[in-house]
Order: sequence, then structure tokens, then C-alpha cells
Amino acid sequence: MGNITAAITAVGAYVPERILSNKDLEKMVDTTDEWILTRTGISERRILEEGKGSSDMGAKAVEDLLKRRGIAADEVECVICATVTPDMMFPATANIIADKAGIKNAFGFDLEAACSGFLYALATGAAFIESGKYKKVIVVGCDKMSAITDYTDRANCILFGDAAAAVLLEPNTEGLGIVDSILKSDGSGRDYLHMKAGGSLKPPTHETVDAKEHYIYQEGKTVFKFAVVSMADVSYEIMQKNNLSSEDVAWLVPHQANLRIIDATRERMGLPKEKVMVNIDRYGNTTAATIPLCLYEWQDKLKKGDNIILAAFGGGFTWGSVYVKWAI
Repeated sequence: MGNITAAITAVGAYVPERILSNKDLEKMVDTTDEWILTRTGISERRILEEGKGSSDMGAKAVEDLLKRRGIAADEVECVICATVTPDMMFPATANIIADKAGIKNAFGFDLEAACSGFLYALATGAAFIESGKYKKVIVVGCDKMSAITDYTDRANCILFGDAAAAVLLEPNTEGLGIVDSILKSDGSGRDYLHMKAGGSLKPPTHETVDAKEHYIYQEGKTVFKFAVVSMADVSYEIMQKNNLSSEDVAWLVPHQANLRIIDATRERMGLPKEKVMVNIDRYGNTTAATIPLCLYEWQDKLKKGDNIILAAFGGGFTWGSVYVKWAI
């Protein structure tokens, strides 16, 4: 028997029905459809209804995954949720998702690494599988970004949407699944992309709410510069580390933050546009959900054995890449 790797054996997803288009935003802030499209590549995004949280989307994505794989909820042993918009500070949104999806025999926890969260969670889930102790681990990326977006902030409100997507990891001995990962972080980046209040450093008060300090704060130009270099470099690095040429790579699955960042990563890897998954135009930046949502939408085009590079950059700063051999 070969070494155990963690293979993705099913993908599920959920996106809200409500669409917030660029034309809608033109009525809310001083912007235009052309301005948004030119700078970000986004045409529309999905918005979750009031009274619903990240767990509601996550649970639907997990239910979809279980149905597609044809397994019962009680077979799942672990649920890892990557999110920056948990339902509440505690308990973990992963546990709430498990409860709503009928998963009773699993432990769960949240992992917070902003837009790189799914990659961090995927590598963590893979380690559980590789240990030989666990057979079925679900990794969910879900974020209700509309909950922390200031819709009077013309620079940021155009970027974000709500969605959830999940993958099931199971043992594989054919060399398929998660082959390698490079994960990085630089905490000095917190100055440029963060939420000012709501944590232990600055708990909620009337003053913090009035000052709109519970929304995303971002210094866009600085973040963009870091993201372009870091995401492109780490994607190229994992190719070099695993002796992959551009011809060897079937697909790049980039975090969907900005079309220009995606293009810079693609060019650094020497890939044509046809090998890059892009759905930012329809969903915007859904943070931890972007990469698994791409896998969900492209799964019919993926072939067993395909070399796939996942890449992301997020607040904090966090960034990384994961090399996957598709197993389905």
C-alpha cells in the first residue's frame, strides 16, 4: 500500500439568490459599472438575506456535498470551517454547520486566515487524513461579507459577496489529492487590511459602532501591491518545487479578489487564460469561499490526474499555494 494522501472526493456549494449588480451600486454610491469592471472585473455579487448567517450557507454547501458523494452525515468525522464572518464569536461556526447538516459524530473548529483561509484549512484537513486516523474530513469556506461591508464606502463595497463551498477529503493511495502546500504569513500586514473593532483589543462600544469600525478597513493600493507579488511568487514557487512546467499544469484556481491580481499570477506561471478558473465577474470576492466555489463550478471539466494549483492572498497578511492532483 502506498503513502496516504488526502484526496478531494466531492465538492458542494451554495450561493444566495439575491444579486447585487454594479447598476444597483450606482444608485448607492458614487461609482459606475465601467469603473468597477475596469478595476476589479466584477459585474455582480450575491447577498445573503437578513437574519441568516455564514452557517446557513455552509450547511447547504455541506448537504449538497453529502448528496453528491452519496454518504450519510454520520460518516463525517471532522468539519473545518474557514471564515472571517462567523455566526458569533463562539461557538465555532463549524459546529453550527455540523448541527444544521445533521453531522453528529464529528468534531469541528473554525480557522481564520482571511482570503487564504480555505488553503490553510485544506492543508490542515489533509494532515488529519494523512495521519491515518480520520477517513472523512469536510473543509468548508463560507463568508457573509455583506455583514461587514460598509455600503457607503465606494472603494470596498464593490468588492465583496456572500457564498459557501465545501470539499470532502478522503484517503487515497494512488498519489492523488493534496500533493504539496506552501503557506505563508506576515502579521505586519494587519495595518493595511483589518477590522478596527470588535475583538479583545477594542471591544464593541457605542463609539466604535458610530465610527463604523466594525466594517472592513483596507488600504487598497498597498494591499494590491503585496497581493500581486506574493500570490504570483508563491504559485511559481510551488511549481518549481514540484518540477512542474506550465504545460504540466491543467488549471490555476486563484482566489477571486481582483482580475488584475489573477492575471499577474497567471503570467508569472506562464499559463494561458484558458487554464485559469475565473468567476469573480459573477460573485465578487467571497473570501474563504472563492477557491472551492471555482472547483464546484468547474468540476465537470476536471479530469482524474489533472495537476491543479490553488493560490490565495488575504488580510493579515496571509498567502499560499496548494498543489492538488485531481482524484475524481
